[in-house]
Amino acid sequence: MERVATLSSSVSALGFSSSAGTTQRKKTFATSNLRSNFIGDASGIRFTNLTIGRNRFVRKTVECKESRIGKQPIPVPSNVTINMEGQDFKVKGPLGELAITYPREVKLEKEESGVLRVRKAVETRRANEMHGLFRTLTDNMIVGVSKGFDKKLQLVGVGYRAVVEGKDIVLNLGFSHPVRMAIPDGLQVKVEENTRITVSGYDKSAIGQFAASIRKWRPPEPYKGKGVKYADEVIRRKEGKAGKKK
Repeated sequence: MERVATLSSSVSALGFSSSAGTTQRKKTFATSNLRSNFIGDASGIRFTNLTIGRNRFVRKTVECKESRIGKQPIPVPSNVTINMEGQDFKVKGPLGELAITYPREVKLEKEESGVLRVRKAVETRRANEMHGLFRTLTDNMIVGVSKGFDKKLQLVGVGYRAVVEGKDIVLNLGFSHPVRMAIPDGLQVKVEENTRITVSGYDKSAIGQFAASIRKWRPPEPYKGKGVKYADEVIRRKEGKAGKKK
């Protein structure tokens, strides 16, 4: 009885009044919501670490994992020269020169071993997004000016052919007129057997953009596979209309 009286007094101290009609209900509510570690002694129950279970909101800070791509080192070949000034990065190699400006969320560091690492400057969602992206862009720049990239396309269709005339590429793709496209600076285009096109250069993004522009004129269709497709592209074929069954 002494312990019950002590518990009732503790509940009253928390602000639960004991009026005539609602004393039992308020005591039940208070005792069901009290989550505490208590220690019994001769004088009664002593509350420690008192918390209200249903009325407590805890905000947790979740730390995002580091990007698996972003944390990989970037090797620098001996025939490539790099220049870092703040957030600006320039790279020069035997094939050309490229430059990029990093956002404030990421930074580029050079280690004593000579490799480069892209690190996050802040812990934000945008920094997590930019981490892996700019590591890949930096690696593509270094590989591009030292080794280069290429993208191959193939023309599929009767009468489809391509030819390089000066600084233009001329495509015959079944239209009433040939398609003439200017080759951007820094890119080389080679045509083999009139149907195989190779776009090469040191800027990977420019190569992919120009190859996509060529493909856009006649995307491959799914029934016969006619059109302009990438050399390693797999076209999902569809079955044509079947004749009426007799």
